[in-house]
Amino acid sequence: MLRQSWSVGIATGAYGISFGALSVAAGLSVWQTQALSLFMFTGGSQFAFVGIIGTGLAAAPAAIATSALLGIRNGLYGLQTARFLGVRGPRRWVAAHLTIDESTAVGIGQPEPAAQRLGFWHTGVAVLVFWNLMTFLGALAGNALGDPRRFGLDAAAAAAFCALLWPRLRSGDARVTAAVAVAVGLALVSVVPAGVPVLVAALAAVVVGWSTRGRHEPPLTPPGELVGADPTP
Repeated sequence: MLRQSWSVGIATGAYGISFGALSVAAGLSVWQTQALSLFMFTGGSQFAFVGIIGTGLAAAPAAIATSALLGIRNGLYGLQTARFLGVRGPRRWVAAHLTIDESTAVGIGQPEPAAQRLGFWHTGVAVLVFWNLMTFLGALAGNALGDPRRFGLDAAAAAAFCALLWPRLRSGDARVTAAVAVAVGLALVSVVPAGVPVLVAALAAVVVGWSTRGRHEPPLTPPGELVGADPTP
């Protein structure tokens, strides 16, 4: 299980190189880029933020709104992880910061509470360490490259974000949501300010969710494997 946690941390951290290079290409400094990875620490939101902010400071409100919207999912993960972590005091804040896609997936994938807690903490720390290390290296490399448009990096943020999203389109509802969102985004991209198409496209999830209310996708893992019988440490 520890091997799984640190393998996930190393693999996820590799994306940090792309983020670091894209962030400085969007106009942020190395230290601003590093602050995003350390304090925001949620890959999808970070890619969305720099992808929009790169179009100019006028897009800052849309960039903040989009990254915050994407970050809401971590709060939903917290409802699951809280059931087996049982943390109190300062550790609760640390656990909240480490509640991301990878730590949640490894944690709930373990068969019993002690292993769930261990998987969560090790994966969260591993991703935090390698994500920030690779972000720093990527930011330094991005500074050395100069004008990103010469290498096509101005379009790489969207490509990296799609790479993060694609493995999550497992269900029919997820694929329909993505298709509707793409259609809405393409229809608006040339007529509204940067970032606004992303926010409006997010309504696709509401539309699909409303049209399929009452129907539920089968769980990816048996319910009995998500949490143990005793949720306390």
